Amino acid sequence: MDGVIELSELQGAAQKAFPADKLASPRDAAWQLVAQQGWLMVTLPEDQGGLGLGRDAALAIHFELGRVLSTAPLIPALLALEAIAAAESLTDQAGWIERICGGEYVPLNMLPGPVADQGGVLNGRLSGFFEADMAAHVLAGLPGRYLLIPTDAPGVTVSECRMWDESRRMFDIELAGYRPDPALVVAEGEAAKALHDRISPLAQLAVAADSLGGANAALAMTVDFLKTRRQFDRPIAMFQALKHRCADLKTQIAAAEALLWQRAAQPEASIADLGVTKVLANDCYLKTTEEAIQLHGGIGLTEEHNCHLFMKRAMLNAQLAGNGDHWREAAGRQALAQFALSY
Repeated sequence: MDGVIELSELQGAAQKAFPADKLASPRDAAWQLVAQQGWLMVTLPEDQGGLGLGRDAALAIHFELGRVLSTAPLIPALLALEAIAAAESLTDQAGWIERICGGEYVPLNMLPGPVADQGGVLNGRLSGFFEADMAAHVLAGLPGRYLLIPTDAPGVTVSECRMWDESRRMFDIELAGYRPDPALVVAEGEAAKALHDRISPLAQLAVAADSLGGANAALAMTVDFLKTRRQFDRPIAMFQALKHRCADLKTQIAAAEALLWQRAAQPEASIADLGVTKVLANDCYLKTTEEAIQLHGGIGLTEEHNCHLFMKRAMLNAQLAGNGDHWREAAGRQALAQFALSY
């Protein structure tokens, strides 16, 4: 019961801090509010100064922030904090944790990028850093290595990638002759692999929660519109064909939500299981936003309406932390391997 109360309290606090009628609020103010609420400390162990709540607590917040298309980059920040908190050899680990929990923004890249290591010198491009313009350091996940990179270091160039999704800003980081500081190495070798296996599930679940929060909001917005739009002197929400379309969407979203919370409570769930959970959630998001635009009619196709904001967010979420093709293949291979073991 305590867990239920904690989740409801977190959801209530998030809904109060980010009202449903204010989509994509200004980023800097949103980030300050996230830090003030203490959400950066939600899953951090108590012995490291955090609240020590389960990952379902973080998902409850991601769900509510997805509902309002929050511009606060909480997902990459929490992933970076999880990695730093789990690092065994990072210099001044406690200091980094304290700074991040206090509101200093350190993001983990949400997309892969090719980087070559030539005698300890790094060259290449890293992608998927959200809001890197407000970060003094980023956490780069490289093959066999995680390291903190100062954004103003020699050989480091930060450039924005203009995107369709206006609720987020994404940056690339170009490394040209960058020599890492040994004091900023978070993990290497087997430790880096173990760290990846630890934070990848969190990334899948976080993006899934954001997607389902957005899907719920898009559907609610659509139902409200159908109640007010009139044809033949009655609200079009009374038309049975439209009722069925909305009911189908609600059923799909509810099924994806049930799977999300089930997976969140299963520490033994594989990365592939969580990956396809994210895919299912995002498929619901994409389907809901497509239907929302159609059900809104002509106004749904305009920039003045909010429909397109949800659709753009859904399309970006589909590419984060592994796309649908990647996770469907991984889940298929896992199923085949399990089937082979049964004979």
